[in-house]
Order: sequence, then C-alpha cells, then structure tokens
Amino acid sequence: MKALLIILLVIVILFVLLFTIYMFNLDMKFMTYVVAPILEKHYDKIDRNQYL
Repeated sequence: MKALLIILLVIVILFVLLFTIYMFNLDMKFMTYVVAPILEKHYDKIDRNQYL
C-alpha cells in the first residue's frame, strides 16, 4: 500500500511540473534565451559561398 502511495505521489508531482512548463511555455523560453544564442553563434561562423 505504501509503494502505491509513493508511485501516485510521484505521478502527481510530475503532472503538476509538466503542466506548469506547458502553461507558461517555459520550454520555448528556455530555447529562446539559452539554446538559440549558442546555435546562432555556431552558424554565424560557417563560411558561405553564396548569400541570400
């Protein structure tokens, strides 16, 4: 019975965490502020032989 309660508690905590990430769009905010500058810096260094 105690193991079932622990499993249920973990599921509820994960649901609340994922729901919060979804509602505040935190995944895309993370991508915008952290990952995008790193990718832009990387792709700006690549030499191009044709320009748009």
